[in-house]
Amino acid sequence: MNEKELLKLLEDVRSGGTSPEAAARLLGRASYEDLGYAKVDHHRAARQGAAEVIFGQGKTAEQIEGIVNAMIGRGAHNIIITRLSEEKEALLQGKFLYRYSAAAHLAVANPAERPLTGDIAVVSAGTSDLAACEEAALTAEALGSRVHRVYDAGVAGLHRLLGSLETLEKARCIVAVAGMEGALPSVVGGLVSCPVIAVPTSVGYGANLGGLAALLAMLNSCASGVSVVNIDNGFGAGFLAHRINQMKGIGQ
Repeated sequence: MNEKELLKLLEDVRSGGTSPEAAARLLGRASYEDLGYAKVDHHRAARQGAAEVIFGQGKTAEQIEGIVNAMIGRGAHNIIITRLSEEKEALLQGKFLYRYSAAAHLAVANPAERPLTGDIAVVSAGTSDLAACEEAALTAEALGSRVHRVYDAGVAGLHRLLGSLETLEKARCIVAVAGMEGALPSVVGGLVSCPVIAVPTSVGYGANLGGLAALLAMLNSCASGVSVVNIDNGFGAGFLAHRINQMKGIGQ
């Protein structure tokens, strides 16, 4: 049940056309659809402001197709599919409309244009961090946020970051992505007044420990206003940045 259908049902209850008991039964049936291999949460958009996101890793192309088509059947647009390999993407071609980024391993199914609002900046320490950066940026854009990209601006050359300071200062939220020692979010956090979401990546030599060194460094950031998501979790950072960006009064 999408938001429009939910509002109509509530109006029917208020006018007496539908009893509260009947409405409760309808909502119970409409809250999710059982496909056998997945229970699709159709109520997610009305409840949380964004449709359910499909985690592609571990699912077959056929399962992804079934979930997407079930969501499209209920009127969902801009359905985000994360961790979608190029092999599975090839199997989905022609099954439904979508936009795919091989760099981010992310697809947006049943895309629909929407106005982009606010300002988010996604900053990367290096080009090797672009997968997580693009996962964050494309997620936020699919949800309706305007995103500015500042890439390859790590602490090994601070003049590159300072050259984009105006972009950082006007952002309502910043996603800072780094591997190696993970120092970038602390530097960014010390320059701006908005919230900073740190994304540690698994990029780095052996002592990086698959991103653990960057994760611990970011958790120990001395800059105030820095929060941290899991290793390589660009999606989580982009989703949270969008929510912060949409909050009334942020950056105004």
